[in-house]
Amino acid sequence: MEEWERWERRVQTAAHPVAYRLVRAVAARGPVVRVPRVGVVVSDPRLAREVLTDAERYTKTGPGAAAALWGPVLGSRVLIGLDGAEHAALRRRLGGLFTPGAVAGVCERVLRAPLDRLGRKLAAGERVDLVRVVRDGAAEVIRELAGLPAGGADFTDAAAVVASLRLWRTTLSGRQTKRARAVLARLSEAAVAAWRAGDESTVPGRLRALGLDEAEARGAVGLFLLTGTETLVSFVPRSVALAHDTGRGPDAITDALVEEALRVTSPTPVMLRSAARPGRIGGARVEAGERVVIATLLCTGAYGPFSPDRDPVETTDLRRLWFGAGPHFCLGMPLAMAETRAVVDGLRGFPHLTITDRRPARGVLIPAYARLTLQATGRAAAGA
Repeated sequence: MEEWERWERRVQTAAHPVAYRLVRAVAARGPVVRVPRVGVVVSDPRLAREVLTDAERYTKTGPGAAAALWGPVLGSRVLIGLDGAEHAALRRRLGGLFTPGAVAGVCERVLRAPLDRLGRKLAAGERVDLVRVVRDGAAEVIRELAGLPAGGADFTDAAAVVASLRLWRTTLSGRQTKRARAVLARLSEAAVAAWRAGDESTVPGRLRALGLDEAEARGAVGLFLLTGTETLVSFVPRSVALAHDTGRGPDAITDALVEEALRVTSPTPVMLRSAARPGRIGGARVEAGERVVIATLLCTGAYGPFSPDRDPVETTDLRRLWFGAGPHFCLGMPLAMAETRAVVDGLRGFPHLTITDRRPARGVLIPAYARLTLQATGRAAAGA
């Protein structure tokens, strides 16, 4: 087993010691397998895309799907709780906040100072925890978008709420719901103020202009506050580690390598849908109301091991499946890519980075490193 593969396996099993092995064992039985208490597990990329693009037969709002988990906390008038024409209309109106140009501007403005500090520390030969850098930077970007004051909120509790979720749960427990509501109320106070001010450069202000009331805007912003940092905290350190473990420095992290790292890590390891009516996925019967679990990690992993020099034509069928497909394709994808590029660009001046310490995170929803400590060596550290 290659070094990169050993560490990726440790990251996955630390997060989900039982579920990771279970899903791999299920996939070995076939591309579509019904698992008690979990749902119908799909591990074939072609079938996964069919499910994700067929919003009439497989909904995000039915029993066991994402809306069932978050609806009691966020309300029903958010993207995750809508389907059909309402979802399309809200998504279209919010889209202006997440164009590549808009998010690149936000990232450049918000991340310039922390990435400058990162560069100075590395140039001085200091050891830097990339996980902390990415977490703090992603949180600041989300604060900017949500209308929160810079440095004015700690997202630790929000991360803990997300980490408490498990694959086999179809709803939040009463205790989890109560805690999530309390966290959301605390974090969203400033967002509500932004909604009242009507500043359309923020998500709350845009939602007010769209006609959403205060409670609806609070729920929409809550989705960003509760989940907006974890994917970045998972993916960016893992991509740098993958490059390192295959003999590449940050200066060799190209767009193609980033896409390949996304394929291998699949920072959204599962996606949930609910069958709206009876039907079949491949040759497997699916009943109305059954949960469908898209095992994204296994779907994208079907194309083989990490290979940054792979011909992109080989994976065109995936078409960024790790961000979803169909009408619910991740609206925040341009933001995630802009933040990734910003951090990688901040590291490019240090081609000889060494990982001096790393530790996988335990008990989290999205597999990640809890710590990934970097140190620059050679001429870059001495002369930068």
